[in-house]
Amino acid sequence: MRVIWNDEALTEANAATVYYREKQAELGQRFVDAIEDAAAKIAYQPLLYRKLAGDVRKCKLPHFPFGIVYSVREDAIYIIAVMHMRQEPGYWKYRVKS
Repeated sequence: MRVIWNDEALTEANAATVYYREKQAELGQRFVDAIEDAAAKIAYQPLLYRKLAGDVRKCKLPHFPFGIVYSVREDAIYIIAVMHMRQEPGYWKYRVKS
């Protein structure tokens, strides 16, 4: 299934990648790999992950305190946020289209 990224979700993923790369280059690459792996798993089995509300679900990243929040629609999967799990839960809700 086609995956479409919200611009703000891409910005969040990029900011976290920069943060981890500044800590350690390898860590930044591991974060990118975790994001790419999770997006591929979501595309393959979009209904596998925990439902938050309506058609919105969350896939936690292994080894990082982040999750991918996404919406499953008939035409595609929409990545809504790459959220830090310990900061401001629910901040992304305004991004969900009815």
